[in-house]
Amino acid sequence: MAFMKGVGQPRSITVANQKGGVGKTTTAVNLAACLAEAGQRVLLIDLDPQCNASSGLAVRAPDRRRSVYGLMSGEADFVDVISHTGIDGLHLVPASADLAAADVELAGEDRREYLLADALARLDAAYDFLFIDCPPSLGILTVNALTAAREVLVPVQAEYYALEGLAMLLDTVARVRERLNPDLRMLGIVITMLDGRTNLSREVAAEVREHLGAHVFEAVVPRNVRLSEAPSHGLPICRYDPHCTGCEAYFDVAKEVVTRGF
Repeated sequence: MAFMKGVGQPRSITVANQKGGVGKTTTAVNLAACLAEAGQRVLLIDLDPQCNASSGLAVRAPDRRRSVYGLMSGEADFVDVISHTGIDGLHLVPASADLAAADVELAGEDRREYLLADALARLDAAYDFLFIDCPPSLGILTVNALTAAREVLVPVQAEYYALEGLAMLLDTVARVRERLNPDLRMLGIVITMLDGRTNLSREVAAEVREHLGAHVFEAVVPRNVRLSEAPSHGLPICRYDPHCTGCEAYFDVAKEVVTRGF
């Protein structure tokens, strides 16, 4: 499977939802990997202190300086922090646990909302896509991610608390667009962990579509045990089990990401 090559600046996409357990990191890692498998040049930035995107690709920052924290603090440049993954075309800037103190340690920094954006301005490597995986919060790290990106992708779990907090996230996106990043736009909302065998999941998916309309991707991600297993092996789903329904779903989401960019 091949997608059209990007031209010029990479498409920068922040994957965000302040609600935990919705498949945010799973979506960021597997979308990045699927696009790389399809011939795209992709950079994934792990901005979550839990470092799940990094461990899900079997990458560990050797120290604070050689992580996204070092990049944002000015201690390092991209040449110091970009790691190769096991997939051609997919590079990673790993996280470090030091990010947990970012709200306090970065509070006094000049342009603290622009630290990641300023770092990305120094990026001279050629990529088609840049994904930023956010922590499950609306703190300074997520604000940095929204300020640095052009698009926002929101994974929403197919359960009745799906819309809880979504209005707050959309309000944050609107405020960032108004005050910090006028180029920011909503790429869309992806329904994750859908169990098509139950009326409940189908009803929730229908409710999300009713409330959010065209913002919701046609492609959905099913609840799939292989998706849950893959991170423990340090592999994205396209390498762990390329024939499972979870992998097929993320390739469908990836194709829709591409088409929504035009």
